[in-house]
Order: sequence, then C-alpha cells, then structure tokens
Amino acid sequence: MARHRALCEQAVDPLEIAAGLEEAGLGPGAAARYRHADVFSLAEELYARVPRRPPDPRAVEPGESWRRRSGAALWTALAAALPCAALAAVRAVRPGPPGALGLLAAVAAGGWLAATAVRALSTQGPALPPAGGYGPPGGPRTPERPGEAEQPEQLAGRPGPWSVSPWSAGPARPGRRPRPVVLGYGPAAAATLLLPLTAGSGPAQAAMVVAAGAALGAAEWSARWFIHVGRTHLGTAATITDFRSRLRPVLPVAVGLHLAVLAVLTFAALAVLTAVAPRPGPPQAGGLLHAVAHRADAVQWAAQGGQGLLLLLAVLLLHCGRAGAAVAALAAGSVGTALLVLLQGRPGLGWPLLAEHGPAGALLLGCGPAVAVLLPYAWVVLGRPGSYR
Repeated sequence: MARHRALCEQAVDPLEIAAGLEEAGLGPGAAARYRHADVFSLAEELYARVPRRPPDPRAVEPGESWRRRSGAALWTALAAALPCAALAAVRAVRPGPPGALGLLAAVAAGGWLAATAVRALSTQGPALPPAGGYGPPGGPRTPERPGEAEQPEQLAGRPGPWSVSPWSAGPARPGRRPRPVVLGYGPAAAATLLLPLTAGSGPAQAAMVVAAGAALGAAEWSARWFIHVGRTHLGTAATITDFRSRLRPVLPVAVGLHLAVLAVLTFAALAVLTAVAPRPGPPQAGGLLHAVAHRADAVQWAAQGGQGLLLLLAVLLLHCGRAGAAVAALAAGSVGTALLVLLQGRPGLGWPLLAEHGPAGALLLGCGPAVAVLLPYAWVVLGRPGSYR
C-alpha cells in the first residue's frame, strides 16, 4: 500500500491495480507472501483498503490558447462577412428584388456558416474533465439547498439531472461528429444576417450588415473565451453555488465586449461608406465624424445591437451544447423579420416603425422578442456546470 499508493488512489478498477503490480514485477510468488492466491486478489484488497483520490485539476490539459481562439474568430468573421459583402455589392449594382441570385447567395452563406460551425465545434479544446471530476481534491461538496442529495456528477461533467436538456446537442469532443441539429445553425444565422439586404435597403443598412457579419467573429471569440472561463471555474469551484457565483459576471462582460466590437465595426463600415460614397448635396459642417454619425439613425443602431446580441447568444448556446435553442431563436428572429417585411408592403397593415424605417424597423421588431426570450434562458443554462462538459 505504501509503495503503490498513487496507483491505488487513482485507479478506477481493481484490474488497473493488478496491471500496475504485474508491470512492477509482482507475480504469484509475491502475492503468496501477502497471503493471496494471485495478483488479482491482492489488487482487490488494495482497491478496497486505499480510498480514491482524484488527480489534481491543475494537472489537466490546458484550455484553448488565445491564438487558437483568435484564429477561429478571424475565420468565422471571414466566412460571415464575405457573403454579406458579395450580396451588398450585388444589391448596389442591381437594385430591386434579389431574385435567384440573392437566394443562391443566401443558400451559399448558410452552407458556409454551417461548415464553419461544425469545424469550430469539432476542433474545440478539451471538453471533458479528468476521470475523478473537478473540484478541490478531498473534502465533500456542499449541496446547494438543504435536504438536497450530493450529486458530484454535476461538477464532474457526467450525465446528471442538470446536465441533460431537451435542447442539448451534446458536447462536440474531438473525434466526435456534431449532431445534425448543428447544421441548422448556418442557414438560420445566414437568414438573420442577410434578410435586411434581401428586403431592399439603402447603402447604410448594407454597410451595417457587412459589419454584423464581421462581428460574428467577435461572437465566436467571446463564446470560446466564455467556455474557457467556465471550465477554469469548474476546476476550482468547491460547490455548485460557488461555481454559479464565479460565473455570474462573465456573461455581462462577454455581452458588453461583443456589443463594443460590433459598434466599432459598424462605425468603421459607415466611415468607409461615407468616404467612398458621400451623400449628395453640399458638404456638411463637422467633417467625416459628423457625417458618419448622421448616416444611420437610432432605429438602425438599435436593430444592429439586437441582431448582434441574438447572434452572440446563439453562438454561446451552440458552444455549450444547446444547438437546438440557438437554431430555434435564430429561426424565430428571421421568420419574424420576414413576416414584418411582408407586412410593411401592405397599406393599412404596417406599423409606424415599419413605415418610417423599413427593413431596420422590421429587424428590430423581429429580433427584439427573440432576444427577450433567449436572454433569461441563456442566463440560466450558461450558469449550469453541465454546459461546460
């Protein structure tokens, strides 16, 4: 027991101890000196006598590096911004109904984004904790509520009552193919991005759509960073309550960072548009910044923020194994926007926001309810240890 204590403490089966003893040179003769018929009987006694001690979580393989996160973010930004830029260029050359060319661009964008999502989930960092689970070695975990049974599988990442969800698509470990529901993310995200262009919008809205596509890379980076922080806290938190309290400020920080990057990219796109194609008429006082500030109104900025927040929450849920909820939210936002765009063209049925602001108002009214429903759900789901298996 003293010589092979480390082997006995981390073994998951007596056969593992028997294999280690035989590898160390102990045979039937050595087992007979300890009053056992064979090595397997000796291993069973060692397994029964030595308490299990999980390996130190600090020895786990490190998470995803910032370079890998940045590379995935750049690839996602490229995959989302290029179809948006291509369709915006087509709309600038051929104004009017998008026709078959716009439909083809939307289908291509959906397939490309779906392939990007599958590639991102298949190459994600280590998704499972060590066999002994996370948490401080030794010492029991405290139940969250009085009378609640101790359930260490919630922190260890094994299937437990909190880690199974009807929306769950399962963890995408290396070597494991993501479930087919992940493929629906691409068309849903492409529809959410490209609907303002297919509805017939001006150059300012087209530039904002390209910026929203580029900001999808920032959403990918935020989601991977969120997963990295969640798994880090999963390895150090002693209880579920402690884990939730540590993770509570992470989602607002991720949302704030993403909205800041989205605002910077949108302002840069509008600045490029203003410099390349200024508005007709006499130059306005105040220079380029004043012209950019008046290129888009408050409703367009609000619609841009709502769309960006919806895409960020969808990417976060996608990486946490809730692909069904992500696809459903994006589909609800895009379908609502499409219905409002169709409603806009009928006299007497449109709302004042739709009549005055066109596709931007439809996008705001379509994505706003989806964000309002998805944000509380994401707040609850992303605080569960089972989302970081």
